[in-house]
Parts: sequence; structure tokens; C-alpha cells
Amino acid sequence: MFFICFASADLSDIQDKVYDSLKQLCNIDVVPYTLTLGYSYWSADHILKQILPDGVEVPSSFETIVKYTKLGWCFHSVVCSIFCVTLLLIVICMVHAGHVAHLNISDDLLPYKDVIAKVIYDKNYPRIQTVVNKVGTITNEFRVPKFEILAGKNDMVTEVKQYGATFKLDYGLVYWNSRLEHEHIRLVSLFKKGDVICDMFAGIGPFSIPAAQKGCIIYANDLNPDSVHYLRTNAQINKVDDYIFTHNMDARVFMQNLLRVPGSETKLESQVEAVNYSSEDMVPANESLTSNENRSDVQESCQKCINDSSVISTTTKRRQETSNEGDAYCQEDASQTKKRNNKRVKGSGPPPVKPWEHFDHVVMNLPASALQFLDCLSGLVHKKYWKGSLPWIHCYCFIRSSESEELILSEAQNKLNAKIAEPIFHRVRDVAPNKAMFCFSFRLPMECLKDETEDHIQ
Repeated sequence: MFFICFASADLSDIQDKVYDSLKQLCNIDVVPYTLTLGYSYWSADHILKQILPDGVEVPSSFETIVKYTKLGWCFHSVVCSIFCVTLLLIVICMVHAGHVAHLNISDDLLPYKDVIAKVIYDKNYPRIQTVVNKVGTITNEFRVPKFEILAGKNDMVTEVKQYGATFKLDYGLVYWNSRLEHEHIRLVSLFKKGDVICDMFAGIGPFSIPAAQKGCIIYANDLNPDSVHYLRTNAQINKVDDYIFTHNMDARVFMQNLLRVPGSETKLESQVEAVNYSSEDMVPANESLTSNENRSDVQESCQKCINDSSVISTTTKRRQETSNEGDAYCQEDASQTKKRNNKRVKGSGPPPVKPWEHFDHVVMNLPASALQFLDCLSGLVHKKYWKGSLPWIHCYCFIRSSESEELILSEAQNKLNAKIAEPIFHRVRDVAPNKAMFCFSFRLPMECLKDETEDHIQ
């Protein structure tokens, strides 16, 4: 026995030949049957198309990281256009990360915000358990948007998995953007094991954590104490807390403290004949990073534990106990340091370094204002103590369609009071129809180094 279903209750529209053929095969009884397709059957886009005003285009599906806009232009490869609602699933369900859906609902659709959130919640539960809407513009100093919870539980604490790392965060207290995953991977791929990285606007660690997993030594700073809290948490979760030194302060103060030459170093120089470094002793700014010979001086040197009330380290209990001793330094020779590095086990930590003598990269991931912080790099590095090649600066910025790369370069050179050789502009993504995010990379110019004679003149 089998059943044949027809969409129409009336069989008169069936061709006679078809009906005769069916009668030859079997006995046919026409039995009326009503099938009701309810809410659970229809997809979210179909339901919203019936609810929202006529003329609004609704796509047939959406993916886990999506941007919807009124104009329908793309922010990312997984972009669709839907009823003027910006939907960003903060977590990628395919990797079982998180539970928050983020909406940016335009003013004309605010009367429908609750029903929109309800449909999205119902059709994506349980992978989506909280639906939030961005309220207003970002005005606070921590660059954290405000949200209202439209559906689901009042829980903004979630976890995101990217490139083998786990990031825990409170989406209502810190900044996070899953669409920058490829940029995080791209920049970290430029780092080498043993590199010293200064992350001026570290957030919860999207650059610092994978760089530390790679074996880099990270000095990470953020002004937002909640971001620093989750940065420490993520360092512990990913078992790289021995490689990350966290700070919670203004970025300029962070760089000044980090590169300040300790008193013992300057006193020692006053007792012996000073060594003057000429420009020939430095690696030219247009040359690439060299081999491990530039790292050997860093690995042989020792780390000053900055005993400042606003500077907090996320290292192990051993390092926390040591920090109470103030300006205490390790006294290991090169062979001991190299031996310990080669036989390092999990939790033993990286070799100590002196950042005022060498670091390899500076990450400035604050595109709205990072260019304004470039002036803190001018005269910050002491030419007298510096060793090896000059560091790479990676400054994120926005460029509008009315602006040019030359304009950004000119602004950066004015901040540094130095000419930048061979700048590199990498387009990260479009953030608006006439606005794009870029990563502006360059070697720190030689003119930015502080000469010994400047101190004597002052």
C-alpha cells in the first residue's frame, strides 16, 4: 500500500491519460486530507518576509558570520542582504563556539525588533541562545558598543574558537569582531618564534594569544581593565601565560615604561667607557629581519619586572613573587639561556629579554585612532642601547574613498617627524560603502631613535 499526494483536493485538473494509467496500476481512492504547515515548518526568512512590510528583500538563508544591510553590499565573503538588519552571529557554530547573535537594526525597523529577534532565536536554538541589538554609536573610551537583549538568556559571556585558540569574553564588556579572524592569522604569520611583540591595544588577545602559541614573547596592553582580565584568562586557557606580560594603562605610558632604561643600566654606563653606535651598526630600515643572530642578544639578556601599581603581570606564581623584589634581574649567561630554551617544557616560560634593547614588532590595532599614537614612538628607543634590526610597526587605520594612502603616509610621517621608507598598505576589509580598514606596516625610521647627545643637550 502506498499513498500519492496531490496539492489540490480536486482531481479534475489531472490529465485523463495520467488518471487512466494510475487506475490500471492500482485501485485509486480519493481521500481528502488537510495538511497544516505551522511555524516550525517555515524558515526564518520566509516567516520574516510575511511579517515585515512589503517590498523588503529577504534572502533564503544566512551563515554564521553575516552582515545584512539596506544597500546589500558585502562586508565579507559570507555576506547576505536582509531587511535592513545587520546580523552577526558572533560565534561559529561549526566549531561549537559561543551562543550570541548580534543585530544592528535600522531605525525604520525598530518597531519590529522583538519579533525579528524572536524568529532568529527560535530558528537557531540551541546554537544561538542570546540575541542582542546594538544601541547607539560607540562613544566610550574602551570602544565597546552598548547592547540590549532582545531574546534568550541574559548571558553575554561566551567562548570563541579561532585558529586553534580559545577566547573567553563578555561581549557586553569588551570588543570582539569575528570577521577579523583572517587578518589575525595573516599578521601573526609574519612573526617568528622568539620574536618580541609589543601589542599596544591588545584587547582580549586576538593577536597576542596566537603569537604566544607560536613561541613569541608578548608585552600586551589595553586600557580596558575587563579586556585585560579576559586577556589573562585566555592566556591561561591556552597555556601561554608564561609568554605574555599584560599591562593595563594608556598606550603611551605603556610604551614609555616598557622602553625606559633601568637605573642600573645607566649607572653602569657612567662607570665604564660609553659605546657609541653609529648608523652603520644598525640594520637598514629597508632590510628584512635576519636570522637568529639578532635574537641571541635578546635571549642572553634579562627581563626587568616592572614594579608599577598600574602594571600587572600574568605570569606564573614564581614570576609574581619575583616582581615584589623590584628591579631584580636574572643573571644567566648565554649558554645557560640557550640550553634552557632548547629544553623548555610546558610552563617553563620564554627566555628573559630587555625590551629597551630589542623588540621585533609593534601592533597598533585601534583603527579609529592608532595613527594619533605614532608620536609616542619618536625618541622612545635609545640608540645607545638598541641592538639588531629596527622593529616593524603595524598600524591599523580607516581610509575613506575621499582619502588616499599618501595622505595616511603623510600623517604618519608628521607624527613620527621622520620619513617612512617602503610603507606597506594591506586592505583588511570594507566597513562601509566608502570606508575601508587597512593595516599600514613599516620599519621604524632611524630618525626616530633617541641619540645620546640629546640627553646632554637637555
